[in-house]
Amino acid sequence: MNSPPLNDLTDRARDIFRLVVEGYLETGSPVGSKALSGEGRLGLSPASIRSVLADLEQRGLLAAPHTSAGRMPTDSGLRLFVDAMMQVAEPTREEREAIEQRLSSRGPIERALEEASAMLSDLSGAAGMVMVPRREPLLEQVSLTALGGNRVLAVLVARDGQIENRVLDLPAGAFGFSLEQASNYLTARVAGRTMADAARLIMDEIATDRSALDDASRDLVERGLAVWSRDAAERPVLIVRGQANLLDDAALSDIERVRSLLDDLESKQSVSDLLENAREAEALRIFIGSENRLFSLSGSSVIAAPYRDREGNVVGVLGVIGPTRLNYARVVPMVDFTARSLGKLIS
Repeated sequence: MNSPPLNDLTDRARDIFRLVVEGYLETGSPVGSKALSGEGRLGLSPASIRSVLADLEQRGLLAAPHTSAGRMPTDSGLRLFVDAMMQVAEPTREEREAIEQRLSSRGPIERALEEASAMLSDLSGAAGMVMVPRREPLLEQVSLTALGGNRVLAVLVARDGQIENRVLDLPAGAFGFSLEQASNYLTARVAGRTMADAARLIMDEIATDRSALDDASRDLVERGLAVWSRDAAERPVLIVRGQANLLDDAALSDIERVRSLLDDLESKQSVSDLLENAREAEALRIFIGSENRLFSLSGSSVIAAPYRDREGNVVGVLGVIGPTRLNYARVVPMVDFTARSLGKLIS
């Protein structure tokens, strides 16, 4: 989304634009020329202000939802404000201490992740989201058992005691000794490795004919790896808290937009795909309304930041989602600080 550069605006236009955006973000309602002139900060008549508002509307920075209403920022206008004009309000010492204390309560890391999601919801008045780190356990054993028909049950046992089951659909005839051979082969390769590491080793051996597997066993192993790898990638663990915050008075006047947003949140795979953009960028990202295809219908904004382990590796993403009138100046530094605080707890 392209916004006109800030230096294309006169000082008067910048002041009026800033007041409109700040007023809209505070109240959720369009801001009119009478309200701006009544504040006394501009020293301009309503007619002069209306002229500037009309120019800002022509530039695509403001829009008038109704003919008699005031103006509100467009997505392009919000982007210009966030990138070039916003003055963030850093968390106070008390707020920082409260965040760190709430995250560091005793218990598994999953509890801290849930706390982070709930806390972001409380701080922003929107919904908080945390993508759980993808932790691949070290595997110990793989066993394959025929289920009947053309299906095979694969049981993956990790060194920490976790057990995961997968059902594979195979062509007829891929049973008998092939199952035992494939089980022994897989166990020898996965022991002490993650599935991703083991998969790379196995596929390299198969590609270079070093696997010592017959055709049926080789097909079984390749199918199994494809299912396991795809399954791990398509099972995002996303913690969302505070959806009820999205149902405020302003939202209820546009219930279709809210329903669309809640549907998006229910489809966690789509939201996780969006958060991956922040993960890959390795920096805080702000997605405003129609800038992102996923939320173009619901008119929502997402503020997301990656969090890292103690070695500096990005392991997950957290953030908030809500209407485009989020209090960006307050929420952005809160999200950033929460991400850094959570990262200190990830080993």
